[in-house]
Amino acid sequence: MKRWLMLALGVNAHAGVTLGLFGLPLVMPEIERHFGVSLVVAGIMANAPALGVMVALVAWGALADRHGERLILGVGVGLAAVLFASVAFVERAWAVVVLLALAGAAGSAAMVGGGRIVLRWFEPPERGVAMGVRQVSFTLGMAVGAFALPPVALAYGLPGVLIVCACVSLLAAVLAGLFLAEPPRALSGSAAAATGSPYRQPALWRVHATSALHVVPQVVVSTYGVNCLVRTYGWDGVGAGQLFGVAAIGGAAVRVAVGRWSDRTGLRMRPLLLLTLGSVAVLALLITGTLTRTWLGPAMLALAAVTTVAGNGLAYLAAGELAGPSWAGRVLGTHNTVQNVVSLAVTPLAGVLITSTGFWAAFAAGLACALISLPVIPFRGESAAGL
Repeated sequence: MKRWLMLALGVNAHAGVTLGLFGLPLVMPEIERHFGVSLVVAGIMANAPALGVMVALVAWGALADRHGERLILGVGVGLAAVLFASVAFVERAWAVVVLLALAGAAGSAAMVGGGRIVLRWFEPPERGVAMGVRQVSFTLGMAVGAFALPPVALAYGLPGVLIVCACVSLLAAVLAGLFLAEPPRALSGSAAAATGSPYRQPALWRVHATSALHVVPQVVVSTYGVNCLVRTYGWDGVGAGQLFGVAAIGGAAVRVAVGRWSDRTGLRMRPLLLLTLGSVAVLALLITGTLTRTWLGPAMLALAAVTTVAGNGLAYLAAGELAGPSWAGRVLGTHNTVQNVVSLAVTPLAGVLITSTGFWAAFAAGLACALISLPVIPFRGESAAGL
C-alpha cells in the first residue's frame, strides 16, 4: 500500500507544478492582452518554461539516480513556486520569459522524479497502470488549469494566475519533501540493470524518436486549441478552457486504461502503435472540421486532446524499463528533454503557420508527424519479456 502513497506524492508534485509549466497556454488571450503582443510572441511566453525544462531534465535525472526523489521534488518544485510568484510582479516580456524558463528548469524535477517512483516501487506487471496513473499527473494538472485558470485570469488578470500556480506548487513541494521515502528493496524485472550504457540498444533510440514525433500534434492541439475555438468558432475563453478541461479528465481515464492494457499483454509498443493509428484518424477529421467550420471541428479538437497524449506513458515506461535502475533518471530526463526541444521549436513555427495559412495547416503538420512515427515505433519483435 505504501507504494501507492509514494506514487500519489509524485503525482501531486507533478500535477501541482504542471499548472505553471504547461497551463499558461490556456490563458494565452490574457497574455496577449496583458503585454500587448502578437499570437506568436504570446505562444513563446506561454511556453517559456519549456526552455528551462529542456536544459535541466538530464541534470535532475542524474541527481535523482544519486540522491533519490525526495530531495529533487522538494527542492525543485519549491523553487519553481518562488519563481512563479516572482513573475506575477514583472511587466517586461523578456524578464517574464527568463523567469518562466528558470521556473521550468526547477519544476522539471517532478517530471523525472515521478517516473522513477514507478520504476523503483512497482513490479513490472503493475507498472503500466502505475505509469498511467503517474501520467495522469500532467492530465490532472491541465484539467485543474483548464477549469481554474481562465476564470482567475478573467477576475484577477495574469498576476492572479501566476500566484495560484505558485501556491499550488509550494504545497506540492512541502508534501513531497516531508513524506517521500526510499523503496525497501530492489525490484525484479528491470532491463539493462547491470553495467553499460542502455543506449547500445537501438530500440531505446527509436522510443525517443517516436515520442519526439508525437510531440508535434500534442503541442499544436494543446497550445493553440483554445485560440482555435475562440477565433474560428467564436467561443469565449472560459468555455473553450472548460472543453479542454473535460477532455483532460477523459484523457486521465484513458491513460490508466491504456496502462492496464499494456500490463495485461506485457507489451508497451504494440498498444502505442494502435493508439497512434487512432490519433491519425482523429487528426484527419479535425482538419476536415476546421476547414468546413462545422461541429466536427470542436468535437475532434476535444478528442485530439485525448488521443494525442494517450500513449505518452507507454513510451516513457518503455524508455525507463530499457534503461534499468542505475540509468533510469538520466534516460527519463533525456526522453523528456527530447520532447521539450521539439516542443520549443514547434510552438513558434506552428504559430507562424496558423497566422499565415490557418489552424488547419498546423493540424496537418501534426498529422504528418504522426504518420511518420508509425514505422519508427519498435513494435516488431516485442515480447512480454521486453523490447
